[in-house]
Amino acid sequence: MPHRYFTREVGGGRAALRGADAHHLAHVMRAQLGDTVLLCGPDALEYTGTITAFGPDLVEFTVSEGLPSTAEPRCEVTLYAAYPKQGKLEEIIRHSVELGAARVVPFFSRYCVAAPKKEEAKNERYRRIAAEAAKQCGRGRVPEVELPRPDFAAVCAEFAAYDRVLFFYEGGGAPLRKLLAGDAPRRVALVTGSEGGFSPEEAAQAMAAGAQAVGLGPRILRCETAPLAALAAVLTLTGDLE
Repeated sequence: MPHRYFTREVGGGRAALRGADAHHLAHVMRAQLGDTVLLCGPDALEYTGTITAFGPDLVEFTVSEGLPSTAEPRCEVTLYAAYPKQGKLEEIIRHSVELGAARVVPFFSRYCVAAPKKEEAKNERYRRIAAEAAKQCGRGRVPEVELPRPDFAAVCAEFAAYDRVLFFYEGGGAPLRKLLAGDAPRRVALVTGSEGGFSPEEAAQAMAAGAQAVGLGPRILRCETAPLAALAAVLTLTGDLE
């Protein structure tokens, strides 16, 4: 199987890799002119790239016509995950990318134990983790990992952009299978809580903004388990884990 690389520089039958990926291909993999690799663009298309030139931290290609990646779910799911403590967000990001999330948006809410600290620097690491996971599992694009929203009100303000917003609430809600029965939403947001869950006021705020409360069964899931269970369940019910 050809090596997989992600690039934003693709179009007009040509493409380029820069920086660490170019160095890896040229000096670690010892690629030669005429070798082929699999290139994935920001449009979730896959291209066969044939190496035409090397430069300092640069590899240039001619590329085939792009084909849609079969690894990208038809249902575009954004995961809003309350910020957990002790580095658990890295685990959530890595595994949600493997499962098929299109975007991960951390946020701070009333009962979060973690507090904002050097989030710009952390976000660079989180994006690298997402890129590594996307490459490992054969995704057609690198899912976005955004800077955390400062509070739950900022999360609720984004709900209107989605066809369906599922609020996974420890207070219970409608069965997920019932909410998705016969439905084929294109853009879905999943919202999961922190170690302390959500306050009643936050739950009411989510409902007022258009979210639907959903339960995750009779067992209490950890804050790093719930988002992955929710994501797997939604992608299964929408036909993307079959």
